[in-house]
Amino acid sequence: MNTFKNVTVDKLANIYFEGKVISRKIIFDDGTIKTLGVMLPGEYEFKTQSKELMEIISGELNFQLKDKTNWNIIKDGMSFNVEKDSSFKVKVFKTVNYSCSYFD
Repeated sequence: MNTFKNVTVDKLANIYFEGKVISRKIIFDDGTIKTLGVMLPGEYEFKTQSKELMEIISGELNFQLKDKTNWNIIKDGMSFNVEKDSSFKVKVFKTVNYSCSYFD
């Protein structure tokens, strides 16, 4: 799906890593929250407060989950899950457009 309908979008962007990662929160009518963002090439580490589903819309990156040694490549149309109260690292090779869903 390339579009979301009937959502509320926060005007203020979330800006991380000196502007190299930017996202906006979108809220659906049922209360579901997602973020839509862009990651420029580089290496970043994110911490989670809830379970997350990271969907890569375009671009290419490697990701590593907390307490794991292996890196996994992911690109256009692929996704990965991250546990609650955890973290993950990414190495972005090609600018990434992503959507992140949050679950309790």
